[in-house]
Amino acid sequence: MWRSLWRSIDRFSLQYFKHVINELQKIKVVDMHNRELVVDLLQSIVEIVTYGDRQDSQIFECFMEHQVLAEFVRVLKISKNSRIEAPLLQYLSIMIQNMDSEYAIYYCLSNDYVNNIITHPYKFDGGDLAQYYISFLRSVSNKINGDTLCLLVKVHGDAVVSFPLYSEALKFAQHGEKMIQTAIRALTLNIYNVSDDMVYQFITTPPVASYFSDLIHNLKEQCTHLDNLVHALEEMGVNQRRKELLLKTDRIVDDLYYLKDILCVGESRLSKVVTQNVLNLLLIPILHPLLHSRQSDGSNLSPITSLYIVSCLIQVIGGKSIVNYVAGVLLYPYMSLSVREAREACLSSTFFSNFNDMEKSSCSTESEGAESVNESPLHRHLPEGRILDFILSDNHSLSLASLFLLLTLAESKDLEDLLASMVSLSAMQHGMVMEESILVKFMPQILNALLNVLASEPPTTVQIKWHTGWFLRKLLVFQGIRLDEHNFHLFNTSYERSCICVEKELDGCWFDHIMDVLRNEWASCKTALEESSQSKDPLFLLEFTICQIADGDATSSHVAWQRMVDVVKVFILHLQLKAFISKGEFLEKSSLDSIVVLPFDSAKNLASGLSSASFGSEVSLGSGIPCRIAFSNAGIRDIYLIPVARGISGKLLLVEKHPFRSQRGVVIAIAPLAGLSPKIDEDQPTWLHLRIREFEPRINGGKNRSYNTKEFIQVADGRWTIGFPNAKSCGAARLAILEETSKQRSSVRNALGPLFQNDYGGGSSDRQDGRALV
Repeated sequence: MWRSLWRSIDRFSLQYFKHVINELQKIKVVDMHNRELVVDLLQSIVEIVTYGDRQDSQIFECFMEHQVLAEFVRVLKISKNSRIEAPLLQYLSIMIQNMDSEYAIYYCLSNDYVNNIITHPYKFDGGDLAQYYISFLRSVSNKINGDTLCLLVKVHGDAVVSFPLYSEALKFAQHGEKMIQTAIRALTLNIYNVSDDMVYQFITTPPVASYFSDLIHNLKEQCTHLDNLVHALEEMGVNQRRKELLLKTDRIVDDLYYLKDILCVGESRLSKVVTQNVLNLLLIPILHPLLHSRQSDGSNLSPITSLYIVSCLIQVIGGKSIVNYVAGVLLYPYMSLSVREAREACLSSTFFSNFNDMEKSSCSTESEGAESVNESPLHRHLPEGRILDFILSDNHSLSLASLFLLLTLAESKDLEDLLASMVSLSAMQHGMVMEESILVKFMPQILNALLNVLASEPPTTVQIKWHTGWFLRKLLVFQGIRLDEHNFHLFNTSYERSCICVEKELDGCWFDHIMDVLRNEWASCKTALEESSQSKDPLFLLEFTICQIADGDATSSHVAWQRMVDVVKVFILHLQLKAFISKGEFLEKSSLDSIVVLPFDSAKNLASGLSSASFGSEVSLGSGIPCRIAFSNAGIRDIYLIPVARGISGKLLLVEKHPFRSQRGVVIAIAPLAGLSPKIDEDQPTWLHLRIREFEPRINGGKNRSYNTKEFIQVADGRWTIGFPNAKSCGAARLAILEETSKQRSSVRNALGPLFQNDYGGGSSDRQDGRALV
């Protein structure tokens, strides 16, 4: 008898399910006193229904018979500040997400139960209720299809008059939490991808269609914030600005990809309303001020930000309407009269079919003067060619941004033939003659502008020069394009300057790492130069405006390291461009690996193994110079100083005499030979001061390894002061250090020798047009 009372209850039985339903129906009001009981009942129902949907059809029949979903709605209505809404929505989401039966899904979405739950007057007071609510809406949207969508809309005649799932979701479209925004966008895409004619009509008709204009208005506002950040010169540091720049551009690009996803649905009405909003509310307000020479009133985006946004639009969204509209506006001033007439005669042209939108937008923001009354819309709103003015300007950022936009357009598959011929880099394309291409026509001037950037002095950074090299390679790769004599001389001058800068670094404190940086950055440079336009992130256009020369003490090893790495990067760039101009191909890393480094080392050093000594190693004292040094935690100690160089590596050893072996010692400290800068104290001629580099560079892992300079924490250089028995010994020690350093430097210089020679990467016989590079 007692055993039967304690017998475990089958929680997934039909009998227990009816018991739980009965208990829920007894609830007349939900408050804080019975909240936990109600939550347990709701949880049990969801668990049993989920089980029954897969294992026991009778359970779901019972679920329908007792109209359990109606009980969920009733619980919401009888709640008295019990905060039952969040767990109820959570369990409903779980139940709907785990339903596999189409029959069960169809039932749940019918009878207006879900719509009543959606439209319940929730109090979103800043807690987590909004997250559970949106999660519920998204779960519902994941289950809709062509057969079930009609269950969630209200229809009058042949038109949808109410769609709570969509309308209520849009109220959270601009919510501050990124997770909620993402869920709303996923929900809307689920709806858009269900082909329903009446729903499309409802979505694309005002006032519901205002969602798309709100999206673009918000995007335009983000662009304004981005522009303010780009030109915030003093409000924050460089690193902080770069982080903020990444955050803001990521948000903008995410919005663009969302618009792209909507267009990819392929529904004509949906595509039309999105495209028109992009054109009227974003593109036109950006392009119109950008291409006019008059002064801005301060409300427009700066040219560099405008070019960035338009480039992103072309790359991410693209499409014939947008691509040809942008190309038409940019290139119209450069069209010959015959081409203009041909385009104006083509009434189906994207540019001219959309031009009325531009005229309406412009007329709403500017008054029409007497001079413009008799002008055509094209002449009133389109300036003379400013895009080439930008490319040929002295502003490096503006020049590269403008050229990048043209190259992006040139490679777009959506560009009409007539416009494509105007930005073609080939002599013949689409049947058009070479003179029709403004890039080919103005190629010498464009190349000259790029080479001026390449040859410029600081504050032009290595990032700008690498991207400039990418542009040069892009333009030179096409058949028939050559450097003229003036541009060839300009490149030679820039190449010579890069070689001189590397020579100067041989006298710096990081010359021992030059070969390492060459090897580590070689592949990165080649990859950067060969990147395609469509995969190249336009973000680099904005980074130009915040790139700065490293701050700090110009003599510190940290700043010297960054300077050396930048110099080597620029040198690699020139080597690759030199090979490309000469042979039409880049140098492979195997050519660099073939360089043999001959050691400058004496026989006794090789025999004693000084060059491979490490901390705690036992070495010979034969070449050591007796001296003393004071350690903060070990007092004054008698030691031997041994500078040693082998090949491109070198080190200074401080060795303490072995207690039992008179001619041997133990290494107690090691410092890099490069950068020691030995200096005898002016007041104490027996003291020798040495500068010690306090950090060692780290190398990024991965296939293309490179030095990571951004994560270094700048620290002060160390100082060693070593005492000698007399001034003569002190001077001898200094000379010994300088001599070994000179050996090491000579090894590095010899290793770099083949890179400085004209025949590296190809003899002069391979050079185009007989021109020889330096």
